[in-house]
Amino acid sequence: MTQLGEAIARFHRILDQDKERTAAWMGQLREQLASRQLVVNGRPVSPVLRPHFLTRRQYSHLVAAGEALSSAIDRVRALVLSRPQLMSRMVMLPAEKMLAAVDPGYTSEVAALLETHVNNGSMHLTAPLADMPHGVLYGEALADLFYDALPVKEFRKRYKLSKPGTAKPLLTSILKVWKDFGGKSAPNVAILDFGQPFATIDSHEHVLLAGLMRSQGLIAEVVSPDQLDYRNGVLRRGDLTIDVVFRGVRAHDFLMRYDLTHPLVRAYRDRKVCVVNSFRAEMTRKRALLALLSDESVTESFPAEERKAIRDTLPWTRIVAQGKTTRQGQTIDLVDYVLKNRASLILRPNDDSGELHSTDGSKVADAAWERALGAALRNPFVVQERRESSPVSFPVDNYGEVAYRDLTVDVAPHAFLGKVRGFSARLSSPQGGFSSTGGLAPTFVLESK
Repeated sequence: MTQLGEAIARFHRILDQDKERTAAWMGQLREQLASRQLVVNGRPVSPVLRPHFLTRRQYSHLVAAGEALSSAIDRVRALVLSRPQLMSRMVMLPAEKMLAAVDPGYTSEVAALLETHVNNGSMHLTAPLADMPHGVLYGEALADLFYDALPVKEFRKRYKLSKPGTAKPLLTSILKVWKDFGGKSAPNVAILDFGQPFATIDSHEHVLLAGLMRSQGLIAEVVSPDQLDYRNGVLRRGDLTIDVVFRGVRAHDFLMRYDLTHPLVRAYRDRKVCVVNSFRAEMTRKRALLALLSDESVTESFPAEERKAIRDTLPWTRIVAQGKTTRQGQTIDLVDYVLKNRASLILRPNDDSGELHSTDGSKVADAAWERALGAALRNPFVVQERRESSPVSFPVDNYGEVAYRDLTVDVAPHAFLGKVRGFSARLSSPQGGFSSTGGLAPTFVLESK
């Protein structure tokens, strides 16, 4: 058994060996989650009773690969902005392209996520996301809560646990970009949120971020796009003058509701407000970017460490379209290849913002695969090489008793100005769709004493 396997088995034994003590701790945990604002709409942010662990070796690999991939992504975005033929391959809305062409007033994106699966010594990238790294504040709060919990204290007699990151790099990065933008004093910050009638895990984290900023002496408010006004070169929400907009909404979703005359867009184009992450970052949300990264004709001049990170972690990806492409150095007809290799491929929408869904070729019959391919040819889709993700067993609170559930774990390193500072772990059902066991897990880096 591996070090990680032994550690997980030991943690589960600690929970199982004294059921009355564990039940008492579970009751305390429910109260602590509520008192620390870690319950949203009656559901805890974390549904599990065990942290997700990465070994020190896994974490070091995650940091190195994450930073190399972040650098490669920045390099591809710069190429896309300078080469119209590459921009056309991104399959973006015309308004998205126009906003991407606007200089945001600084160079490096503040924060980004890289969603990955980590299995033993390997990892593979499932999606790059350049928006608020959801899970940063929750991850820090959950790590603080679990580190001193009774089962974890007993577990720490055998293993050393390190908290993987805090929210400090996020705030530091925002202020660094504001300074690069030309800011001279502490900024007033608007955290952009659509203002849903009910809180979600992501929108509630915006509230926590505003509170964190205020605790550091900044003026910060969660603001809806409908509340913004731009006059005389100043972006406002009522009496609040806004210097920095933390864009907690996707550009695609924003442009589905508003046009390019919106006050935020006009202030952004006039460079009267610093938007983080910039609208250029929306390119990183497109899976077409992965198609460019996995195309050696695009990346052949990239540094060796970036090309290695791409080879080691990125599944082969292509935009679904009629025509020829390459696979393992061979020229193929893409549509014919997709039809004949259903079991090893997945069709994914270029953007997760719409109503389009992924189709795993290994889980559908030939007829359903042909229909999915037909839809992918009519809509912006990519086809990706299928990579296995192994579900992991987690203990959960099942009405006061410990039950074990197999869950899929997406490990997301948090990159701030291109440097990885910690990670979060998002849980979902292996079958997909809504699940009561979806959410975040506390995370720690694990070492033997």
